[in-house]
Amino acid sequence: MKTEIGKWLLRGLLVLVLGAAAILAWLQYGTRNEADSIAGGNGRIEAVEFDVTARLPGRITEITVREGDFVTAGQVAARMDTAALEAQLRQAEAQLREAESGVVTARSQVVLREAEKTAALALLAQRETELDIARTRLSRSSVLAKQGAASQQKADDDRASVKGAEAAVSAVHAQIAAADAAIATARAQVTGAESAMEAAKAAIDRIRADISDCTLIAPRDGRIQYLVAREGEVVGAGGRVLNMIDLADVYMTFFLPTAQAGRIALGGEVRLVLDAAPGYVIPATVSFVADVAQFTPKTVETAEEREKLMFRVRAAIPPELLRKHIPRVKTGLPGMAYVRLDPAVPWPAHLQVNVPQ
Repeated sequence: MKTEIGKWLLRGLLVLVLGAAAILAWLQYGTRNEADSIAGGNGRIEAVEFDVTARLPGRITEITVREGDFVTAGQVAARMDTAALEAQLRQAEAQLREAESGVVTARSQVVLREAEKTAALALLAQRETELDIARTRLSRSSVLAKQGAASQQKADDDRASVKGAEAAVSAVHAQIAAADAAIATARAQVTGAESAMEAAKAAIDRIRADISDCTLIAPRDGRIQYLVAREGEVVGAGGRVLNMIDLADVYMTFFLPTAQAGRIALGGEVRLVLDAAPGYVIPATVSFVADVAQFTPKTVETAEEREKLMFRVRAAIPPELLRKHIPRVKTGLPGMAYVRLDPAVPWPAHLQVNVPQ
């Protein structure tokens, strides 16, 4: 009996020893597995910032948004004074009307000069006919004068008539040449007037574009971070009026030591846990890893970590998730970023994705 009790005691002791060994192994290797496969770092939610600027110098007449407002692409954010541009537009429109009138006048001059040439050509035909008649008379009177049937005076008069007709023909040729020159000049005036008209149209288009650019709009969806200028202030060309953040490009920047940064890859899975909402786990992906090491930022208060070289890592939140919760997206919120170093190891339960519905 005592032998059997001893055996049972021995077996129980063996089970306890094996159980304790299993627990120790789990504590040692299980926790080490999570520590080796998941890295974490402090970070802060950030977003891409951009400025809404004035393309032209001028005075701000109206700002239609406030700091913190959510705006959509194409929404009017501010307006610049356009009084001077509108005066330039009226002047350019008057110049266009003048140029259009100049084109009409120049074209009528072309028609007039072409009509003058047509008349000169008709006159040339008449003068050439008169010359032919004068030459025929001269030929006849010359023969009769030699035969004594007509006086020499008649022949001389007919010869003078021929020379006069030849001079008249030459004068008409000169008129035709002058008409050609006048037509060329008139056509050049048409070209110049049309060029002036096109220049006036281009000036109108440019001024209208300048007036349109005086209405400052949000280039994309985002939130107004702060106003750089106020109503009534004068800004130069390219002057900043307000600053926006792009809520479709939000990320968390954090730092990892060399050993861990070398094990992550672009596109790797990341989990973000914000201090303001510790119950939620936000998915993200590694979008950037610095290629140059740097010291740990001053926000880390341990001397040991400050002495280690760290790599800056950026984890981008999926755009579709941001669009779904865009009214709740805020920058500047601190939190933790967790990176899975070993893709074969599953995420622990407390880092499973859990986002607001």
